[in-house]
Amino acid sequence: MGLDQDEGAKVTPLNPGASGGGIPRAGVPAEGPPAEEAAAGRSAPPGPAGPAGPGEADILAFPEPPAKRRRRRALLAAGVVLGVVGAILAVVVFTPLLAVRTIAVHGTHLLTPAQVEARLEPVRGRSLALVGDEEVAALVGGLVQVKETRTRAEPPGTLVVTVVERTPVALVRQAKTLLVVDGDGVVLGKAAKRADYPVPLIDGAAMPVGKEVFRAVTGVLSALPADVLAKLATASADSPDSVQLRLSDGRTVVWGNAEDRELKSRVLQALMKADARRAAGEAPVNVFDVSAPRHPVTR
Repeated sequence: MGLDQDEGAKVTPLNPGASGGGIPRAGVPAEGPPAEEAAAGRSAPPGPAGPAGPGEADILAFPEPPAKRRRRRALLAAGVVLGVVGAILAVVVFTPLLAVRTIAVHGTHLLTPAQVEARLEPVRGRSLALVGDEEVAALVGGLVQVKETRTRAEPPGTLVVTVVERTPVALVRQAKTLLVVDGDGVVLGKAAKRADYPVPLIDGAAMPVGKEVFRAVTGVLSALPADVLAKLATASADSPDSVQLRLSDGRTVVWGNAEDRELKSRVLQALMKADARRAAGEAPVNVFDVSAPRHPVTR
């Protein structure tokens, strides 16, 4: 009975579906994941991502608006300009290269340039940019001959000061002294002799300086043109309404009060020119009455 097997021998069944596994038959795939799952794991295209985790959110960068970009550039340019201007101002104000080293004075007749320069010594060495008209006017304000001043800076170190002096309109005789006064009655100084100033003479004893009558006379004289003023010899008045002028040739001008000074001045100038052209044989005019300038009288 050669075909007998031992009772303890075990025979492995050739069943591919058995749970213990076995030798696969030809053409039958081995056990494993289903074919559909394997294919999906190998070639499935990426789909839309699921919800992102913390810190993984996508950020969309939008371009800067043109208006905001222009504003930022304008602010940057303004900052650069301000910086440059500040640097220039610092150079102008603080550099010794632009300090006042020379003071040039123009327009003086009653004063000498040296007198004005002496008053302006405090600005020497200061920056040209820091010296203004008001400071110069204050420094020379103690000089009564100065009516006003104008200043101009000429870099690198010259301060030009133009002086406008008061105009002498009369000499006032006080005892043995001749005082020079302007149209406001301001005493400008003393005259050595009468010929130094071609202006009329006022008797200081009859019209004290500073009084109302005195100011009325000087106000009238300030309105006269230079060519007429040079022909006057004296000026007098008993009251502010009775100003009279005497010409150097002896003729008289009846002026009246200080009203309409400019009109009276023009009328007097025209009458004197007409008298200068009078025909031969005509009687000369001895009195020019312009107290009523719209109805002047000559006699």
